[in-house]
Amino acid sequence: MTTASAPASAEDLRQQLQARLQVLDPDTLDLIDESHLHAGHAGARGGARHFRVRIASKQFEGLGTLARHRLVYDCVRDLMPHPIHALAIEASISPNQGLS
Repeated sequence: MTTASAPASAEDLRQQLQARLQVLDPDTLDLIDESHLHAGHAGARGGARHFRVRIASKQFEGLGTLARHRLVYDCVRDLMPHPIHALAIEASISPNQGLS
């Protein structure tokens, strides 16, 4: 749990994301902290982080890009907009398929 006086570290948030996204039973899951690319951005104030999520899951089968992204967001909704300001999502059915 985070507090205003002790913002979550990037590693703490990565672990929270990893744990929450397990509900999607991912075949692959890469979590990349891209906060350094957004330094000075208004959304980064107060330590909010930016992550890229690359995930492959059979649960995405038959779903379009928007529905896949909604599944991911549903897992982490309470972490947004703080301590996570933004997620860039690349979601596919299998690790060998192109990501959307």
